[in-house]
Amino acid sequence: MEEKILLSVKDLVVKFHVRGRVLTAIRGISLDIYENESIAIVGESGSGKSVFTKTFAGMLDANGFIDQGSITFADDTLSDTRVAYGSSEKSNIESYTAALNEASKYAAGARIYCEMKALDDEKTAKGRLSEEEYRVYADKIEDIRFKHAESYNYSLTLDPKKQKSEIKAAKQQTAKLAAELKKAESELAAAKAVKKAELKADTKYLTEWKAKKDKLLSEYKDAVAASVIDEATKERNVLLAKEIVLSVDRFPAFKRKQCAKAILKGLKNAIIEGVDISIPAERDKVYHEVTFRVGYLDETETELHGYAEIDLSKMKYAGDWMQVRGERIATVFQDPMTSLNPIITIGKQITSVIIKHQGCSEVEARKRALILMKKVGIPNAEKRFDDYPFQYSGGMRQRIVIAIALSCQPKILICDEPTTALDVTIQAQILKLIKDLQKEFKYTIVFITHDLGVVANIADRVAVLYAGQIVELGKVEEVFYDPRHPYTWALLSSLPQLAQRNTKLFSIQGTPPSLYNKIVGDPFAPRNQYCMKIDTLKEPPYFHVSETHVAKTWLLDPRSPKVEKPEAIDNIHEKLKKAFNI
Repeated sequence: MEEKILLSVKDLVVKFHVRGRVLTAIRGISLDIYENESIAIVGESGSGKSVFTKTFAGMLDANGFIDQGSITFADDTLSDTRVAYGSSEKSNIESYTAALNEASKYAAGARIYCEMKALDDEKTAKGRLSEEEYRVYADKIEDIRFKHAESYNYSLTLDPKKQKSEIKAAKQQTAKLAAELKKAESELAAAKAVKKAELKADTKYLTEWKAKKDKLLSEYKDAVAASVIDEATKERNVLLAKEIVLSVDRFPAFKRKQCAKAILKGLKNAIIEGVDISIPAERDKVYHEVTFRVGYLDETETELHGYAEIDLSKMKYAGDWMQVRGERIATVFQDPMTSLNPIITIGKQITSVIIKHQGCSEVEARKRALILMKKVGIPNAEKRFDDYPFQYSGGMRQRIVIAIALSCQPKILICDEPTTALDVTIQAQILKLIKDLQKEFKYTIVFITHDLGVVANIADRVAVLYAGQIVELGKVEEVFYDPRHPYTWALLSSLPQLAQRNTKLFSIQGTPPSLYNKIVGDPFAPRNQYCMKIDTLKEPPYFHVSETHVAKTWLLDPRSPKVEKPEAIDNIHEKLKKAFNI
């Protein structure tokens, strides 16, 4: 039977504004996560594991943003939309239809409009620096600005009493960089001014440009004025108006009006530019600037019915996230003490989540909370219900965090290194608990860890992340026993369980690349002992080892030399069986 895709991530790019620069934390990840599976996200600190999962849990930091890509969440309950079809809705549909009919007149002049826009773009390009010219100045300014910030921050770390000479030198360096920055910005402004002056001096071009523009503008006005809306377009606009009502009905009154206005404006602009808004994918592009689109399906006398494809990367409304975060996608964090409120009882923390998301009474919430506490292995749950977090051990606190995460019966449970802060004697218990409860609650586990030793016992599939990219993906047996990427080899080689007596434990030399800069070639190349020349020049594609196993390395290219995996992970199957007493 074909597995159902629960979450589909396509070409995801996530960036952060940091100290006046842009850091690219996730660089084009595509990954399908299936219903009821366990998938582990593995990699060093800073590889992008937590950032990746935070994007589909709606928990990115304030300076983070999704630059491109989509995160499609398959939830039929959330996607199915039903809206009352009363007098207010009918009035709005009439209003929206009228606005769309008026906007549809501009379709007749779309071709001419595009010609005018191309003419404007040509003039603009002549009066400014090319992308290549601008990038030379911009890169220089960005580099100096970063060095200036670093120099200033360094001066603040020095002791005024003991490091006076160092402070003086740091201040001089900061002042020098400030002057260089001012000079670089002046050079950019001067270069821009030269381009503008050159355009202004080219009177022949400007005269010809104006004549072409005036002629096109006259033709455009005539075409729009003579436009007649046919019946098919009017019928389409009625359906689009109903689609707008379906898409914005869940918002409060003011936001509903605001969003409908923005969608109508976007559709009008699309029509003006010659976009065929009869195509759902084209309307999606308009809607994504505002909210996700709910497509019209059918209606009754009292109800409109639609269906939405939920793209979490385009979700902006806090109310929408309230239906996703916790209720459908829950997270178990690394440190249970920071996940729990120290001044609220354990029972209250569980029941408040149940009441919020399931709308039941306090008495019923208590019953459900006690059942959950017992399921996660809390002894004497009735007596421990009113205890505070500090009265629980670390392992018991983590069990409570798991109980809170499961209180809404989510479809996806993100486990962000849930055992790292715990004693090794209870790590296995917590992992077993998460896996055992999966059979009962039918959730998908997304397990984040840097410890490949943990993965073997909990995951069905493994995605190895490096520098914000998936470099290897496959079933756990494939990645463990037949790894193909040098980075996966290095991670496996550094497993303490593989260490031999009187030998030095393997460690990966060097550090991951800076994510502030554009990475050329294979990001692992500087640390890769098997690095080839092409690794430094061109980014490798994904090579298929099997239908379920891919790796992003030039070593899998048929033209590359034959390379054997390290001796440390040779016959790793038997070594791990011995280490874990399997």
